[in-house]
Amino acid sequence: MEQLIQQVASGLANGAIYACLALALVMIFVSTDHINFAQGELAMFSAFLCWQFMDWGLTFWLALPVVAFISFLVGVSVERVILRPLHNAPVLSIVVVFIGLLAIFHSMAGSIWGHTIKQFPSPFPNVHFAGSGYIGPHQIGMVVVTLLLLLALFAFFRYTPIGLAMRAAAQNPVSARLVGIRVDMMLALGWGLAAAVGAVAGALVAPVVFLEPNMMASILLYGFAGALVGGISSPGGAVAGGFIVGILENLVAYFGNLLEKSTGIYVVGNGEKLMVALIIVITVLTLKPSGLFGHVTVKRV
Repeated sequence: MEQLIQQVASGLANGAIYACLALALVMIFVSTDHINFAQGELAMFSAFLCWQFMDWGLTFWLALPVVAFISFLVGVSVERVILRPLHNAPVLSIVVVFIGLLAIFHSMAGSIWGHTIKQFPSPFPNVHFAGSGYIGPHQIGMVVVTLLLLLALFAFFRYTPIGLAMRAAAQNPVSARLVGIRVDMMLALGWGLAAAVGAVAGALVAPVVFLEPNMMASILLYGFAGALVGGISSPGGAVAGGFIVGILENLVAYFGNLLEKSTGIYVVGNGEKLMVALIIVITVLTLKPSGLFGHVTVKRV
């Protein structure tokens, strides 16, 4: 029973990162109807920037806001300079651009910092308290920081004029323009926020997976699975989906190991966690493309 609780707790910690990436993917999708395949590489590049600032003497909690702001500016610049001219381009052209951005940021990180694995120190103190035997200090910190970030984003989109304008621009651009909202600027701000959220996710997961240019490859797939499970059109659903995927992948591996111990038959284990995410993606796309919490969009033709 104790091991089961540990797996659920660890799944919640992993799910917090998946939820951040899923939210970033959904923020871009609801405003542009496109999936940003370079989201993971943007987060990886931001993690390297955070490591660099820390290497220059800044603490993690000083470096993270600076990196988040830089990532915000990068996201806005990508939307304004690269994607804006492609507003009416075919979908395949947009996909090629995203893949190109993925390759560019991956190559830049490798050329600047190299491909050797780097240690990224945890910013959370190694303090133990009642009940913390099931989950480590860094994992607890990941969950807390993620929940605070999601709460701040919820308040921003629910109660601030800019947040409400961004929601209006994403849901109904034509009506938003009629009431004086600069839809193009709102879309750029959405890209910037998505990049900043990804930066936080990258910096939090770096101490777990270690820092190197390929660190976000599998994690982006988990985030994508979380977005699909919760609903690619639902920000709240994507967050829930990220936590669901994090818990589910750990439970599948846990029960697979129990089956091997009891019967000697190996079916699934820790090495197949990525396969679990792929199965989740295929299953959701096949049975319920709108996700658990998403809504079906009906268009009249």
